[in-house]
Amino acid sequence: MNILKKIIKHKQEEVNERAKVTPLKRIQESQRLFAIRDFYSALQKKDIQIIAEIKQKSPSMGEIMSGMEPAQIAQSYVNNGASAVSILTDQMYFGGSLEFIPQVKAVVDIPILRKDFIISEYQVWESFHAGADAILLIADAIDFSLLTDLYSLSRELGLHVLIETHGAKYIKLITDLNPEIIGINCRNLKDMKIDLKWFSEVITELPLESLKVAESGIQNHTDLMYVSGLGYHAALVGSSLMKTGEPGIALSQLLQRDMA
Repeated sequence: MNILKKIIKHKQEEVNERAKVTPLKRIQESQRLFAIRDFYSALQKKDIQIIAEIKQKSPSMGEIMSGMEPAQIAQSYVNNGASAVSILTDQMYFGGSLEFIPQVKAVVDIPILRKDFIISEYQVWESFHAGADAILLIADAIDFSLLTDLYSLSRELGLHVLIETHGAKYIKLITDLNPEIIGINCRNLKDMKIDLKWFSEVITELPLESLKVAESGIQNHTDLMYVSGLGYHAALVGSSLMKTGEPGIALSQLLQRDMA
């Protein structure tokens, strides 16, 4: 069983348990406390934009930055050039929490992406209620008919969706959906290795009208300029920032701008 299948199996059990505590109907009837911010427009700019990620650990790296303060990190990201913040909410494998979303939302004014392994209507609704402005859907993780349903529900709620894939075989299916935003992740899910060349191998297969996000493997300004030159509109960067212990400073260095 590869790591993705293992995570999805656990996620199904986790969602079932959460639904017992807080039924879907109760979430649907609850009021969202935060206005929705425009994730799409935040990425639709001339220069390549950064979705700066907050995560405590990962299956490939183990502990990255333990004892972090999500709100403080998010403020540092904003001060140093982030266009959006990605928050890992998976607890088991990434040390995240859904509660990080309202904590961050209260202190920054840029859009927030909920990054998790979203496999159910329940998670879409809880993302909306928590204050997320966009969610991640992973084509490699769920049946495409389910992905389509979750995509439609998200858009009905006013959330933007970043549809991600790690594999070329999913690109045609994603293209048929004609998503506003598509993410290409260059991490191989079988061996967890990074291959930046994959960004160039698939860029011509992506929908012309979709915003394109490069994910994983971007370590420095040279890498960032590489994906920008290929035609990616944004890069989602997390581990290389968090592992420094000073994510905001690392972001300013990635963008080669003066630190705030």
